[in-house]
Amino acid sequence: MFYYLDGTVAELLPYLAVIDCGGVGYACKTTNNTLSALKKGQRGRVYTYLNVGEDLFDLYGFATQNELNSFKQLIGVSGVGPKAALAILSIGTPETLAMAIVTGDEKSLTAAPGVGKKLAQRIILELKDKMSKDVSSGLDFSGGRGVPAPAMFASKATEAAQALAVLGYSSQEVSAALKGVDVEKLPLEEIIRQSLKKMVR
Repeated sequence: MFYYLDGTVAELLPYLAVIDCGGVGYACKTTNNTLSALKKGQRGRVYTYLNVGEDLFDLYGFATQNELNSFKQLIGVSGVGPKAALAILSIGTPETLAMAIVTGDEKSLTAAPGVGKKLAQRIILELKDKMSKDVSSGLDFSGGRGVPAPAMFASKATEAAQALAVLGYSSQEVSAALKGVDVEKLPLEEIIRQSLKKMVR
């Protein structure tokens, strides 16, 4: 229904940003990261997600599409509601979430209020499994050289691709972003960082 809201930031409250668009204040539930990116009284834009249910009509807003995509991925996991998803995305960035899933880092997820060990394990298991299926086909690890990368480097590229897929990028977008990135020499985090720079929307 709403793709984004662009207007004056009227209020910033814990987990809530109010965006004034043409005299109408839209209350968007959000994360600490988005709140820190907005300034009261100044123009701001948030990418939105509308959660509609029998007794629900909640609007969520995020400063970046990466954060919105990560939110959607999280609430797609059984047992993860919007509140838990916001908590997870408030203690780190979408990139750190992606790294946690790819590396199986439960501790970084359980640092979020209300997220226990079992839920963290489920998030990692479900998203990692989903991402490995999504990105295992159609990826080109030749780096634009036309020569397939050795298996050990392709594996590192696959991990990077899985992390990027957590942020909502398609296998075609991931393949294009990985081309030209030195997967042989760079650490995983740097591969992800450089790829993201090429895909900034």
